[in-house]
Amino acid sequence: MFLKRQTIRVKKLAFVAAHPMCWHPLRLGVAPAIEHHQVLKQISVDGIIDVGANRGLFSLECRVLKPSIPIVAFEPIPAMAKIYKQVHQGCQHVELIESALGETRGTAVLHVSKEADSSSILPIGHQQSQLFPNTHEVGTLSVSVNRLDDYEDRWRGKSKLLLKIDVQGFELSVLRGAVATLQKCLFVYVECSEVELYEGQALRREVNQFLEQNGFTEHGVFNRHVHGGKLIQADYLFSKR
Repeated sequence: MFLKRQTIRVKKLAFVAAHPMCWHPLRLGVAPAIEHHQVLKQISVDGIIDVGANRGLFSLECRVLKPSIPIVAFEPIPAMAKIYKQVHQGCQHVELIESALGETRGTAVLHVSKEADSSSILPIGHQQSQLFPNTHEVGTLSVSVNRLDDYEDRWRGKSKLLLKIDVQGFELSVLRGAVATLQKCLFVYVECSEVELYEGQALRREVNQFLEQNGFTEHGVFNRHVHGGKLIQADYLFSKR
């Protein structure tokens, strides 16, 4: 595992060195999410929606590989949103909206993890803390929740969107609030779990079923996390039928 982490680190630093737009973000402690390189290289889209944007790692990878494609990102944690804005400052086709997303509008309690990208509107479960060290809860935040469909004007005229979702167990709720937006999506790229890591979360089969009902088919599986020979979670790419 240590060797694998070191290999990824070396690859990431080499990638950053080859792309000057990544130099400023690196000084802020942000490097592009190169683990999504394979997915982004194989798809053609006219817009990107980054749900669960955190500090902007995925958006940065998108900017490197698809520099002219507009990005609308969502991140509810103020500290992470602040870094995101610093990383992407001056980029006219990147917009960050500081909100959580779900099925209905309102407010919610966000359970903040020691590792911020493991925070969730759902309580952090025992298995999450056991399988992923340093992801236990360290506090809570009250955050606004909106539906993705509330922002349709941001992608008016688009018909080949990529919707990326990384919201720690809250994926199905986000999708249920995005039925109209899904009609404009060509791809959905979502992290799903095979076991319950957050209390009450929807598992992969439920997310898969919802997307199939809305015209999508599973297209590929990436970044598998396996523990004891058992698949725990992975990133799933769905394409419109």
